[in-house]
Amino acid sequence: MIRTPFDTPPEEGAAIEVAPGILWMRLPLPMRLDHVNVFALDDGDGWTVIDTGFDSRRGRAIWEGLLAGPLGGQPVTRVIGTHHHPDHIGLAGWLMATQGASLAMTRTAWLMARMLVLDDQPRPPAESLDFWRRAGMPADLLAKRAAERPFNFADVVHPLPLGFDRLSEGQVIRMGGRDWRIAMGHGHAPCHATFWSQDDGLVIGGDQLLPSISPNLGVYPTEPGADPVGEWLDSCERLLPLSRDDQLVLPGHKLPFVGLPFRLRQLIENHRAALDRLAAALAETPRSAVDCFDILFRRRIGEGEFGLALVEAVAHLNRLGRDGRARPVGERDGAVLWGA
Repeated sequence: MIRTPFDTPPEEGAAIEVAPGILWMRLPLPMRLDHVNVFALDDGDGWTVIDTGFDSRRGRAIWEGLLAGPLGGQPVTRVIGTHHHPDHIGLAGWLMATQGASLAMTRTAWLMARMLVLDDQPRPPAESLDFWRRAGMPADLLAKRAAERPFNFADVVHPLPLGFDRLSEGQVIRMGGRDWRIAMGHGHAPCHATFWSQDDGLVIGGDQLLPSISPNLGVYPTEPGADPVGEWLDSCERLLPLSRDDQLVLPGHKLPFVGLPFRLRQLIENHRAALDRLAAALAETPRSAVDCFDILFRRRIGEGEFGLALVEAVAHLNRLGRDGRARPVGERDGAVLWGA
């Protein structure tokens, strides 16, 4: 089972010591998932910071308070991004510019982040509109999205510098007085780094290892044939032998937890069950990706969640297609219909 040793998260601008030399802090997010966990590891002459939150005036002000308060005025000498998503690397460039810190990420994560920060779009490109249409986005919502500025990394991510230090599978790095072995996960983000302490039972999990929610597994117009669900299931299976019941996992969201082997099996079973439900539904009635929302999520999806639900529905259909359990069988108003 899963156990959370810390009942409440740190208050804004405060920190909780989760292990000797490791501080847990939180930055706010302007969405339903309203926070991201960040961690600071004491290296003696400064701090290594794991993930950063969005780049915003509020986020910078919180960091300034953390630096002067819980971090004791010691500099941030290194920033590590677990993966390329903006809630995790939004303020990496700012911490580098103001603290003189270095940046360490996987090569793919750095390339993705750097590319997306430079890809500033005032309106959705034709490829995105076509992708949404073929997934079954309703015409009225499609027209609304076509006239709006889409989400841009540059809106919440500080410019990233040219250079970085590469993190690789199996590499061992020193931080917080411990040696940590790096293991990669895929599916939620390509080359997502997780860190496994070789000196005690600590694991830094980012979004790859979460206690009570499953991270979004999405397909995007940049790679419409991608298979993130398959990559996610493979990653969970590969990380399972590294997991132990006594490890304390420090996740990117929610509370630190114990019970990682159980959680990894649960994540695998949840997605396999969702695939089975979807395959059974498609055997009865062909559906677009949007038509699959009720089967996959079993709750109402609002407009604010629509985009993430759409890309995850496409991901599950792509997985069923790879498995030979579903295929495109027709179209309706420009939307691809999938059947058994």
